Amino acid sequence: MTRPDTLAGLPVLFVMAAPAEYGPALKARITPLMTGIGPIEAATQLTFALAQMAEKPRLVVSLGSAGSARLAQTQVYQVGAVAYRDMDASALGVEKGRTPLLDLPAVIDLPHRIPDLPVASLSTGGSIVSGAAYDSIAQDMVDMETFALLRVTQHFDLPLIGLRGISDGAEDLRGMSDWTQYLDVIDGKLAQAVDALEEALASGAIRL
Repeated sequence: MTRPDTLAGLPVLFVMAAPAEYGPALKARITPLMTGIGPIEAATQLTFALAQMAEKPRLVVSLGSAGSARLAQTQVYQVGAVAYRDMDASALGVEKGRTPLLDLPAVIDLPHRIPDLPVASLSTGGSIVSGAAYDSIAQDMVDMETFALLRVTQHFDLPLIGLRGISDGAEDLRGMSDWTQYLDVIDGKLAQAVDALEEALASGAIRL
């Protein structure tokens, strides 16, 4: 059964998509729920895990890699706001990104902030983004899980923090190695962000 880690005396559930993103620096600090790649797998696995927990975490953290054509490669950013790029009901007169009959904005803010860690907006969807495809995305970076995880945490009334290291996007993707080549560097920087999160929880800079 999945168990949260403990940070500053609080149960915190870390969620990642792929083992390739989970390197030695993170392994020394956390034991994440590994969901698999994409919004469906993320939502399914997190929902199942939380439903099975006798004691829920106080915080869920989505972390891993992201793509961006405008942000610094290998830099880690915390998610300031997240959008769902796959949802398009504009033929019904609904703003692109908004789910019909669901009272949520197209872009949802994540209010908790780790001091001194740069903030960026995130677009979640089920597609790999590369090259000119970035031109149609308003957000700073892209992933395949965080919006789905947010909807699950909203259902369970839990706060979510997103941490993403930029693994690709400066050039067109040509294969798997273009995604994985910087994951070892990102692992170390995500570990530093986890340390900063623990400090923020301990100091009261982040209050849950």
